[in-house]
Amino acid sequence: MPPTRPASSKTKTQGTTTRGDDRQAQLLQIACRFFARYGYKGTSLRDIAEEANITKAALYYHFPNKNSLYERIVLEGLRVLVDEVTEATSHAQTAREKLHAFMMTTAEIYVRDPDLWLAGSNAFWVDEDSVPRKAAIDLRDRYEQLLRSCISLGVQTGEFKDVDPAITGRVVLSMINGLSRWFRPQGPLTIAQVIEQYTGILLAGIGSGKTP
Repeated sequence: MPPTRPASSKTKTQGTTTRGDDRQAQLLQIACRFFARYGYKGTSLRDIAEEANITKAALYYHFPNKNSLYERIVLEGLRVLVDEVTEATSHAQTAREKLHAFMMTTAEIYVRDPDLWLAGSNAFWVDEDSVPRKAAIDLRDRYEQLLRSCISLGVQTGEFKDVDPAITGRVVLSMINGLSRWFRPQGPLTIAQVIEQYTGILLAGIGSGKTP
């Protein structure tokens, strides 16, 4: 059952003095929050305009349709994910370190902006014409290939057992994606502590006990 949208406007962002890029950033932030909570189909341009205290006509000035908003949010989130994970893994030396860097960086991005993460992760569960599928899928494939490369390196160097990189990668992604269901920054564990435990559990299963 989808979450209930608040009826009052008490939490609306006051944007009467916002102009230009600030206004566009405000609309992206609101749209991202709504897409994360209610999904693409459950969000309308009217919802976003009302939350921003502007007319739909004013919203159309910045974004001609809902798809353009969603495209901007989804692709931005995926590009940030790919760029930061690529950077983090490139500085790691061993396969174990690369795998940890991949998981830690991904988790930090989720904690930094849960709405952007959720909106992006939902992109592949909506109708094909609601997002720029090819661009989004290309970025997703680059991200998953980075993970498989980390695992393949570990198999080659003997750090990991002879596991299938694709299957192992799905296990890793399931662990990380599950954070959105239960992890809370105010909880007893920090995200770094969670990833340390995740990595330890994973390496207990795929680690060979050898050092590179």
